[in-house]
Amino acid sequence: MMRKILKITVIVLVLVFVIAQFVQPHFTNPPLVESETLAASTEVPPDVQSVLARSCNDCHTNQTSYPWYSYVTPFNWYLADHIEKGRHEVNFSVWNTYSAQKKIRKLGEVCEQVEHGEMPLPSYLWIHRSAALTPSEVDLLCNWARTESAKIAGG
Repeated sequence: MMRKILKITVIVLVLVFVIAQFVQPHFTNPPLVESETLAASTEVPPDVQSVLARSCNDCHTNQTSYPWYSYVTPFNWYLADHIEKGRHEVNFSVWNTYSAQKKIRKLGEVCEQVEHGEMPLPSYLWIHRSAALTPSEVDLLCNWARTESAKIAGG
């Protein structure tokens, strides 16, 4: 009797998993308007750009690279939620649409979050180990963020 219940349970779970694959989130990369990007209004040295591209762009730009697991439910819903929240917090693809005050605040948050190890998200680092920041990269991002904040505040 126990075997029969286990077999039915496994079959039901497999069916639910297969059916769930047909309910996919809508992954999009909104159009990129070059005049709105971070690079359009902010000096981003190549070393900083490299760190941002490797560790931040998937969740904080409109240039997300969707990996193979983004097509597997339930991982795709988890991923879609993180990307939506990431773009909502700061989106470097629309950076130039932010007010000066918001830019300064967001640059401060970038530094604060990388210093505290909150970004990149630990769950992102499970699969994207190369996105982990070294202490020197944290310093690089914070120094850049402080410099750009001062430029924005002064001009």
